[in-house]
Amino acid sequence: MTQSQANARNGGRILVDQLLKQGADTAFCVPGESYLAVLDALYDSRDEIRLINARHEAGAANMADAYGKLTGKPGLCFVTRGPGACHASVGVHTAFQDSTPMILFVGQVGRDMRDREAFQEIDYRRMFSPVAKWAAEIETTARIPEYVARAYQVAMSGRPGPVVLALPEDMLTEMASVGDAPKATPVEGHVTSADAEAIRAILADAKNPLMLVGGSGWTDAACRDITAFAEANGLPVASSFRRQDVVSAGSSSFVGDFGTAGAPSLVKQMAEVDVLFVAGARLGEMTTKGYTTLDSPSPRPRLIHIHSGAEEVGRVYQPELGLCASPASLASALADARWFEPSRFEGWRSQLRQEFLADVEPEQEADPLDLAAAFTTLREELATDAIVTLDAGNHTGWPQRYLRYGRPGRQIGSTAGAMGYAVPAAVAAAIAHPDRTVIGCVGDGGFQMSGLELATAVQYGATPIIFVFANGTYGTIRMHQEREYPVRVVGTDLQNPDFAAMATAMGAHGERVTSNDEFMPAFERARASGKAALIELVTDPERISTRTTVTKLRALAK
Repeated sequence: MTQSQANARNGGRILVDQLLKQGADTAFCVPGESYLAVLDALYDSRDEIRLINARHEAGAANMADAYGKLTGKPGLCFVTRGPGACHASVGVHTAFQDSTPMILFVGQVGRDMRDREAFQEIDYRRMFSPVAKWAAEIETTARIPEYVARAYQVAMSGRPGPVVLALPEDMLTEMASVGDAPKATPVEGHVTSADAEAIRAILADAKNPLMLVGGSGWTDAACRDITAFAEANGLPVASSFRRQDVVSAGSSSFVGDFGTAGAPSLVKQMAEVDVLFVAGARLGEMTTKGYTTLDSPSPRPRLIHIHSGAEEVGRVYQPELGLCASPASLASALADARWFEPSRFEGWRSQLRQEFLADVEPEQEADPLDLAAAFTTLREELATDAIVTLDAGNHTGWPQRYLRYGRPGRQIGSTAGAMGYAVPAAVAAAIAHPDRTVIGCVGDGGFQMSGLELATAVQYGATPIIFVFANGTYGTIRMHQEREYPVRVVGTDLQNPDFAAMATAMGAHGERVTSNDEFMPAFERARASGKAALIELVTDPERISTRTTVTKLRALAK
């Protein structure tokens, strides 16, 4: 036997060895026969890589996305061909729009069967190319180390995002003798002293500046540094949609967010901003309120835009100063900058801050379960390192508006607006951080899309607490329905099961809450149960969002 034959490994073993070289410790999956060789190799490495089998491929992909958000490393997901890949595509799209590092491995038909429409065959390069940074198929077993190292490099470099690698079944069982690839090092842009001076020069002429922070890639240290810079220079800071944990709501500089639950007053104040300093955020539809708060391509306020992806700077709005740099590099370069007296922008910052604080004071609701009051009470009880995951829908307005965010605590939500995200994300967060309180917020519609992942939490001893906002309707669509076609309600009603009983049946703790008196005791029992938990919050569909009711919408439409 030659030396090369002695070192031969099959493709599944080579693949898993590359994951170990890249520092992988967790992967999410729904098992499939198309990648059995990988599963077999993971068995041998089960003490080094935790394999979490989800109940649905969309859940597995969303878990991987949440894991990538929390760790900054690519979240790993394995699914089988055809239906498995299609189900997982929603998580890939979320990772793409959220700029989350992620790698989806898809089992593929054997190489000798391609282009025959074999069982469950799809060309994944064509399928995923619009929603992934890179989509490829590994055709040669000996090149697995090259492809995996590149996948890590692409997923983490520049603007982070998802990579999809298809794995032909026979390629994974084929033997090859090949060395391992070195650990990938992400490539990122950096802010120089000259760049910092250019930023200072533009801000020096400002009377009403505003920093807008967001995007991915913010480490805890970068969050501390950018907060220190803003506070030292008296700059007001807002966040983009679902990035409220970059600068703490407790900071004197924080003035709100440009999301679905942010104060309308902040949007109006954009007309007074003379320098907009965008740090890490995309200037997309959500952040610009449908591209209405800024003129394209030449925005009225002077624009500084710093983003980790060069292709993002100037995509819609041409900045006066555009830089390609990571949030960590920018924050580090500015951490010790003391350019202006904090009092310089005091009047402007104080006005924005007071408007923010007024907006997050709970508005009294007549409902038996007053969600504004309930979540205001909850925010006082949560530890500073709590993790809150958010689904899509109007119900997220209450946790977004009334809870407080800031590192080390995290806000984990899809900016792509996909329903069914919060429960699997909470499961992944509780697996990644078993020592922290993890809360998932999901509507009754969203829970019925992915709520069975609560069984995954039970299987692996994870203890997220899931709030199910149950109002018997697809609330966001019902709101738009009432705005555009009042009273003509069709297709948005839901007949709900007993959610608490479902949770109990899965081995979790279940509660049902109908009033404020029941809210905190139920939360405390859930937290003390030592199990995954579900708390159903029974609400009236009349209270369609934090800011309006169905009756008010119908009155406006007359």
